[in-house]
Amino acid sequence: MKFLLVFIPLAVIFEHLASVPAGFRFAAAALAIIPLAAAMVDATGRVSHRAGPAVGGLLNATFGNAPELIISLMALRAGLIEVVKASIVGVILSNLLFVLGLAFLLGGLRFHVQKFNRHGARIQRAVLMVAAISIVVPSVFDNFIPPEMIDREDGLNVCVALVLLATYAMSLVFMLKTHPDYFVSEEAAPDANVEPGRTDAKLAVAHLAISSATLAMMSEILVGSIEETAAGLGMSKAFIGVIILALIGGAPESVAAVTVARRNKLDLTMGIAVGSSVQIALFVAPVLVLASYFIAPRPLNLMVGNAGIMIIMLPVLLLSMLVGDGRSNWFKGVQLLSVYLLIALFCFFLPDTPGTSFSSP
Repeated sequence: MKFLLVFIPLAVIFEHLASVPAGFRFAAAALAIIPLAAAMVDATGRVSHRAGPAVGGLLNATFGNAPELIISLMALRAGLIEVVKASIVGVILSNLLFVLGLAFLLGGLRFHVQKFNRHGARIQRAVLMVAAISIVVPSVFDNFIPPEMIDREDGLNVCVALVLLATYAMSLVFMLKTHPDYFVSEEAAPDANVEPGRTDAKLAVAHLAISSATLAMMSEILVGSIEETAAGLGMSKAFIGVIILALIGGAPESVAAVTVARRNKLDLTMGIAVGSSVQIALFVAPVLVLASYFIAPRPLNLMVGNAGIMIIMLPVLLLSMLVGDGRSNWFKGVQLLSVYLLIALFCFFLPDTPGTSFSSP
């Protein structure tokens, strides 16, 4: 994969040449993301071996979500409010259905049954439900007030954002300080192939930071050309934000989750995929809501319309049914991927009209 690093300078050059078609900029940036994601997998693997699956999953989710946060902040400054909301929903959807589904499928093809800590999975399911409710509440509230009372919606969204940030902070205290035993790996045997020392761990963290920053730059170039590229293909804004943008921005989580699943480390897979969704919903989304009051032409709200409510609730409910027993197999991956494909088709054919897309009715 290292030979793909050549696309990093190519993407930067293409970005500054007006004569280069948007499709070339898109392809160069997308290919550049692949080796950066692989570098993050390697570095996070070394850190998580020393820190444990809970902290390792948290680190991978944090560095994996950094591009989404940076890209969304730039999109907010440009006034692309609906694209930002669609990408938030899309990242949660992608992690819970595509990333986890692909990890379950490929891991299950190698191991007959894979186990993970069901106590930690229950906690993550509950936190995800809180996140889903936090998006449903403002969307439903919008149906009960007239347009001239928009200030009440703004107040509700700010309060919801503050509640989510407080919940995220408490979840970190719970996971890392008071109840770390809830997240102990089912597969406690150490990996004999990775034995990092203290210096190795510090170097791995540095690699994570550098890779994440470079990936954010490539993602920015990608986003700058994705709408122009997709316009010729007749794609809706919902499909661009929920599917394309989320899959590209979530490349690190996808590679990392599948890689560790193939090594029979399902607790780390859950920490990466589900932990990333929790972090997007409880940290990234409220930070974007608050930041929009300072950098965006108008405030970002958490109202996602009827389509967004369905797309958020269905993956959370399906995940709750599939991970309750603490076991995984390849067919559970097929079920998650099937639902993801159905929702992708839904978004592809969904028109960009108020009430059906991610704008307020």
